[in-house]
Amino acid sequence: MGATKTDFFTDEQNRIATIAKALGHPARIAIIEYLLKVNECICGDIVNELPLAQPTVSQHLKELKNAGLIKGNIEGNSICYCIDENAFEVLNVFFSKVISTVKKQKCC
Repeated sequence: MGATKTDFFTDEQNRIATIAKALGHPARIAIIEYLLKVNECICGDIVNELPLAQPTVSQHLKELKNAGLIKGNIEGNSICYCIDENAFEVLNVFFSKVISTVKKQKCC
């Protein structure tokens, strides 16, 4: 079987791309903002916060969790979600490098 195109990039580049893709939907940004506001919550709370159906919110939560942006713990019949700080630290390091490099450039 042939190599996928992701094999040509570093693990860090693939990780950042996965995180960026997961953040590429406004509903997922809204979920992250809500989790930051409340620190942790139950899925039903998120459904009440967004103008989306429960299955749609669940799909967005799944994408965020697969990208490592959130963590979920089962508590009884519910799943309690919170921010996974590790993924945001990856983004922080990446964007800090970008910003410090851009500030030094003398380009158009």
